[in-house]
Amino acid sequence: MPPRPSGRTVGGHTARQLLDLCALVGLDASDSAAYARALTDALGPVVHRPLDLPPAVRTFLSDDHTPVEFSLSLSAGTTPSLRILLEPASGFGTLGESGRLALRAVHELARRWDIATDQLDLIQDLFLPDDPQGSFALWIALELSPGGVPRMKAYLNPSASGPDRAGATVREALRRLGHHRAYDSLPPADRLVFLALDLGDWDTPRLKLYTAHHELRASTVSTLNRMAGGPSPAETEAFLHTASGLPDGRDGVFDRRPVLTCHAFTDPAADHPSGFTLHVPVRDYARDDREVLGRADTLLTRYGIDPAVLRDSLGALTPRRLEDGVGLIAYLAMVHQEGRAARLTAYLSSEAYQVRPPGGRPSGPRPVR
Repeated sequence: MPPRPSGRTVGGHTARQLLDLCALVGLDASDSAAYARALTDALGPVVHRPLDLPPAVRTFLSDDHTPVEFSLSLSAGTTPSLRILLEPASGFGTLGESGRLALRAVHELARRWDIATDQLDLIQDLFLPDDPQGSFALWIALELSPGGVPRMKAYLNPSASGPDRAGATVREALRRLGHHRAYDSLPPADRLVFLALDLGDWDTPRLKLYTAHHELRASTVSTLNRMAGGPSPAETEAFLHTASGLPDGRDGVFDRRPVLTCHAFTDPAADHPSGFTLHVPVRDYARDDREVLGRADTLLTRYGIDPAVLRDSLGALTPRRLEDGVGLIAYLAMVHQEGRAARLTAYLSSEAYQVRPPGGRPSGPRPVR
């Protein structure tokens, strides 16, 4: 087994969690140790910051400003897939300086694993200007595979040149990448949140656009899917109701954190997405994590997935009782992609700095009569 890192620094805490999660999904000790080293290398100097100090920056990546988020992708009859989302060089200098160091971290990791970054290189100037705006510059996601070589994704901020320029920035990026019809296939939305790219050797590399839907009515959620052959309206509505705690047959408004949708594109010539994901911010619509886990258990069972690995993953992250906080499970997502079985993803918080107290508001979205 690799040596156990100390948990009293950002790097020690998140690396220890990663090692425990790797063991849970069956990754061997050598691969797990390599992934933990990659995590701490990419985070940069913040890994040495004691947790007794406040966060170096108020990162948008997590509610308590830990620059790391974990997720489990689960589908029936397959081994769960573990992912890490991280903000490289978190807390270093200005947003522009952080972005430049983050880009360097992407290229260093890509060289380590011989991953091509040509798609990112084509558009990096659009999203990493000298003086970027917004809440982040560049995030990296790693999908951890047996063999020690992950699959990598880059997340970019459409509002880097200002929120009023987000649409134009994304349109230009799509033009350079050859996806000339993608933008016009998106559903109406309040905000473009991310543009994400699969980098390197994916079976079918995706370009993904994430959109936010403030004040969404549950009864309209099925209109957000633009994927041909995607989930039925009934499936989409059932997932949203269960994930958010909204009773069957009731309508409601998501008046706290917005629901997100992700639209994945694989064929540049296509006029519609090849994938659709619905992200429900469950921690804003539940009293505590025990309630969220109950909803997740129901959903996983409905899709023929054993809920045990998700329950065990929460214990790997923290010893606290689930009823003592809310946000350990930040999002639950339903994922549909052409040629693949439906998946569910649970996004898990590190809680390195803080546990969000249980909610004082009623559970679920605001009812509509």
